[in-house]
Amino acid sequence: MSKIVQLYKKKTQSVERRHPWIFSGAIDLASEELEDGDLVTVHDHQSCFLARGHFQNATIAVRVLTFEDIPIDAEFFREKIQNAVNVRRSLNVFREDNSIFRLIHGEGDGLPGLIVDYYNKVAVIQCHSIGMYRSIAFIAEGLKTVLKDELTAIYNKSSETLPDRVEVNDSYLFGSCEMPHVATENGVQFNIDWINGQKTGFFIDQRENRLLVGKYARGKKILNTFCYSGGFSLLALKNGAELVHSLDSSKKAIRLTDENVALNGFKNHASIVADAMEYMKELPEAYDIIILDPPAFAKHRDKRHKAVQGYKRLNAHAIRQIKPGGIIFTFSCSQVIDKLLFTNTVIAASIEAGRNVRILEQLHQPADHPIAAVHPEGEYLKGLVIYVD
Repeated sequence: MSKIVQLYKKKTQSVERRHPWIFSGAIDLASEELEDGDLVTVHDHQSCFLARGHFQNATIAVRVLTFEDIPIDAEFFREKIQNAVNVRRSLNVFREDNSIFRLIHGEGDGLPGLIVDYYNKVAVIQCHSIGMYRSIAFIAEGLKTVLKDELTAIYNKSSETLPDRVEVNDSYLFGSCEMPHVATENGVQFNIDWINGQKTGFFIDQRENRLLVGKYARGKKILNTFCYSGGFSLLALKNGAELVHSLDSSKKAIRLTDENVALNGFKNHASIVADAMEYMKELPEAYDIIILDPPAFAKHRDKRHKAVQGYKRLNAHAIRQIKPGGIIFTFSCSQVIDKLLFTNTVIAASIEAGRNVRILEQLHQPADHPIAAVHPEGEYLKGLVIYVD
């Protein structure tokens, strides 16, 4: 039996609309003392069933797993995982030329607090809630049951995404794998290292945007800033870019990029270790395409204004420096910066730079990072392709 949480009379509307988050201020009382990770049943003020989910002592107090009065057990997770896999098969991301994609995307797949990324038969799990971490045995069994021979290993990498009060040891839950592990994105090979790399080892959410860069790349000189392991650079080189420069402040990231360039046998590439904001002030080359894909400048709402100023400065530098007729791919992965605010920030940057800019394309996260219709907060990646006269 799960513990019961009762909501205030006027705090049930979002749950009734099937929004998956219940905030701490909505909770009136609980049947027992609640602990992080507890499975709780949510009732309205008249003790009628509303939902069931994981409790955590945080602003988001309950992450809802189901709005049906059903048990949260091994079969529940198997069905959710099967549904997520079915969606990916419909997207045709399981392909000979592509073995990198997101298998489970939290709220978008009805499993808030859970991320599972797939790299050529290896599943890497990141739990973002303590309740989901407590369910990791069910998750691992579900992945093995659903994927069968398309899975050779499962790695848990949740130590970075859970509160410090939880003791987490990153480790293999099933099988094992030598590092780095080679996987393929749209015909390009990448060395993936989920043990030492950022996130789960790669930034999968830019896959389709990297492919789009490839469509613009032929015969162009390209600067890829904040390059990490060189994703945009490699897709540009594969598609006939004349020259690609990859820039990052991290020597480790540059090493990853150089290794990936060598893995694919690409030429016409050079790496630059530098701070992108400073480097963009005075570029030594006249580039046809500049890619701006910085880390999140703000993860919390109280940092939003500072983040907006950072995006504005970065884009203004690029708009000033790019050659006439140049194209800029610019992104924000800050969840607290919405599409309209980001667009207005880029427009403000163009005004400050004194150059005419046209928006060619509006970009976002790929379909294997789905957004639940009732959870617009799930849309975090936004981008623009702009043409600078």
